Amino acid sequence: MKIICLARTYAKHAKELGNPVPENIVLFMKPATSLLKPGNDFYYPEFTKDLHHECELVVRIGKNGKHIDPQFARNYIDQLTVGLDLTARDLQADLKSRKHPWEIAKAFDHAAPIGKLIPLPEKDFHDIHFELKKNGESVQTGHTKDLLFKIEDIISYISQFITLQQGDLIFTGTPEGVGSLAIGDHLEAYLEGEKLLDLKIK
Repeated sequence: MKIICLARTYAKHAKELGNPVPENIVLFMKPATSLLKPGNDFYYPEFTKDLHHECELVVRIGKNGKHIDPQFARNYIDQLTVGLDLTARDLQADLKSRKHPWEIAKAFDHAAPIGKLIPLPEKDFHDIHFELKKNGESVQTGHTKDLLFKIEDIISYISQFITLQQGDLIFTGTPEGVGSLAIGDHLEAYLEGEKLLDLKIK
């Protein structure tokens, strides 16, 4: 199982972090040890003082594929959920300033909590809402119509380089509103109004 993540897929998020809006898809990966399944708490790591939440739509690959044509990409997805791309922002900033890869800022243990997986809905991929609440207050809202790249094109692009396999997860990027987390925070993430993720920071 692979966790494939996208960076800067929402223009407003790229701008809020002072990054250029990309013309091409930007990928990075997290190891399987980054996965935190529903029902588990997250323990604040000792190596960061600036942990950020990034709420995202997550798609699960349902069958193996390579060189997938965009028009057939939907056939390779069997489930959806919401997830958090947890980021040690202070580590990331330091690594970026030195032009070093920043995997350790995003690929650490349990840095990819996901919610309950649900079957692929009939509705259009480009009309899906998701939301993150922190301590009961809405902090991020996203809509897939604002993605810079269509989900079908994302899957096609990835499959040109990396064979997609059943069970792989694709984090499709976060909208604006990312922010810091503290011990004691309670996170709830929703897809089309249904709560799929419930996470406490300890």
